[in-house]
This record gives sequence, C-alpha cells and structure tokens, in this order.
Amino acid sequence: MSYTALAVVGVVVSVLLDLRILRTRLLTRRLFWTAYAIIVFFQLVTNGILTGFDIVVYDPDAIAGPRLVFAPVEDLLFGFALVTQTLVWWVWWGLRHGNE
Repeated sequence: MSYTALAVVGVVVSVLLDLRILRTRLLTRRLFWTAYAIIVFFQLVTNGILTGFDIVVYDPDAIAGPRLVFAPVEDLLFGFALVTQTLVWWVWWGLRHGNE
C-alpha cells in the first residue's frame, strides 16, 4: 500500500473511531480544531525544516505530489490521524474510568 493510501486510511479510521465507534465526538468541538490549528502550525514548521533542507527526502513515486511548506500533503494527513487518535483514545479512556 502506498504512503498516500495509508495516510488516507489513517484519516478515515480516525474519523470513524471518533464519530462512530468510540463516539467521543471531538471532531465536532471548536476546542479540538483550535488545538489542532496550533499543532498544524508547528508540524508545518518542523516538516518545512526537515524536507526543505533535505534531511528527509521522499521518493516522488511514493507520494501524491502536492506539498505544503515543502512537506507532502500525506504528512499532514498522517499528523491529523495521529493527533486525532491520541486525543480520541485519551478522552474515551478518561470517560470510561470516570475522569473527564
């Protein structure tokens, strides 16, 4: 499976996990999107440095092609999935154990 396909699968799984499976509904909250905007800013800075200075180099055949601040869009998709799942599981486990 390609890097692009895996990134898309990660996003789909994260959204389903939040909205349908664990039902934490973080994606419907303004607070999530505010926090995520801050995270994306720093992700773009970090990815921009790593890919802009060729510290990390991607095989052009393995990515879709479009880039944002030197980083392939797939990195943003993976970042979204990573942050979303971390927060979804955190909230779900907190609610399950009586903490919020």
